[in-house]
Amino acid sequence: MPTVEVGDLAEKDFLLDVREDDEWQAGHAEGALHIPIGEFVARYGEFTEAAPQDGRVHVICRSGGRSAQVAMYLVQQGVDAVNVDGGMQVWAAAGRPVVDDKGEPGFVL
Repeated sequence: MPTVEVGDLAEKDFLLDVREDDEWQAGHAEGALHIPIGEFVARYGEFTEAAPQDGRVHVICRSGGRSAQVAMYLVQQGVDAVNVDGGMQVWAAAGRPVVDDKGEPGFVL
């Protein structure tokens, strides 16, 4: 499974967050697209509308397990997708901004 380190992500990179709604509401990376893993296949069209046509998709969850599954699925669909190693836990630990569903400072649940 292709992976990328949090420190290698640029602000402009497309980020897909596959955590559950309560995790997203508590805290997420600003600008990320949120589609929970359990809804991903049914909402695939929403993903394809938002994802860059010729760019890489960075998939993130809490620690990297769920996002690895979705990244693998996307690779099988021909999408240039990578798993964000360590997920939102590493994102927050690296000092990257985390916001809640109101845009206020959030936390990783």
